[in-house]
Amino acid sequence: MTIRVVIVEDSPTMRAILMNRLGKEPDIEVVAAAANAAEGREVIRELDPDVVTLDIEMPGMNGLDFLAKIMQLRPTPVIIVSGSTQKGNDMSARALALGAVDCYAKSGGGMGLDDAGMLAQMIREAAKVRFSPRAPAAAPSTITRIAAEVRGTLADRPALIAIGSSTGGVEALQTVLSGFPADCPPTLIVQHINARFAPAVARTLDQSCPPRIMIAEPDMPLRDGHVYLAPGDDRHLSIGGSSTFHCKLRSGEPVSGHMPSVDVLFASVAEIIGPRAVGILLTGMGADGAQGLLSMAQKGARTIAQDEATCTVFGMPRAAINLGAARIVAPLGSIARHAFSKAA
Repeated sequence: MTIRVVIVEDSPTMRAILMNRLGKEPDIEVVAAAANAAEGREVIRELDPDVVTLDIEMPGMNGLDFLAKIMQLRPTPVIIVSGSTQKGNDMSARALALGAVDCYAKSGGGMGLDDAGMLAQMIREAAKVRFSPRAPAAAPSTITRIAAEVRGTLADRPALIAIGSSTGGVEALQTVLSGFPADCPPTLIVQHINARFAPAVARTLDQSCPPRIMIAEPDMPLRDGHVYLAPGDDRHLSIGGSSTFHCKLRSGEPVSGHMPSVDVLFASVAEIIGPRAVGILLTGMGADGAQGLLSMAQKGARTIAQDEATCTVFGMPRAAINLGAARIVAPLGSIARHAFSKAA
């Protein structure tokens, strides 16, 4: 089946490059190319494409505002095609938090494609995304209330929290971590993301969530009030230690098709922390994290999977639920509360 793509890009040169390169892919058809958000809105409404590629810095309505409207009014898989500068990476991270499926960085000069084959593969993966009717996001007042409830729940406070996520995960992480108290237990996250964007994602989450959020480094001690995001490069994130714990980053082979892998993180937490841990598996394609969450459940940890109604892609949570790995299946807005209270 041919994947129908709309390109929204203000640069005529870049539009031509994208159309030419994607036009060489036998299973991808560029059905329209728009120079700005106004044109993009019309062609998306008229042609109902499978995937949209979207530039961020455009005249008139910028790409972030346009993306927010797309996700609100006509949810469609969107891939951000941005400049490879820090500013471009920061804006791309904000786009992921708004619901973009993936991000592709243009070449250093911003007028080319370093790896067009990678962009084509991103488009193929994005075309598999089927947005379910999404439950409304939790209102800020609700998130504030949940955070207050969590702060008052001390009896069941876990020693450590591990989270796995993929497609749609940055948006989900922002909601979950907004409900965490500033002094939350050490929290480790594997989010499937290009290493180029991982620091920007950490900065974006850090600006909007109570705990301190940073990129994990080798042997970094795990501290309360800190959240450690896998760097997204060719290293698995796990934990080490006995009485005190630290981040471990190691090279190796992909596990469950990924490096870093959620399964690797969860397996290490199951082995070292056992029943004192909480495992959370959020939206994402595939099955990474399902076996690891099962290992955590078998060790007595509290295990939580995001429900279908609030997932961008239900693949990873579904796989865990089918294995019997999730003790709790919950909507996104209540996951923070479940993480801190067995009675929630």
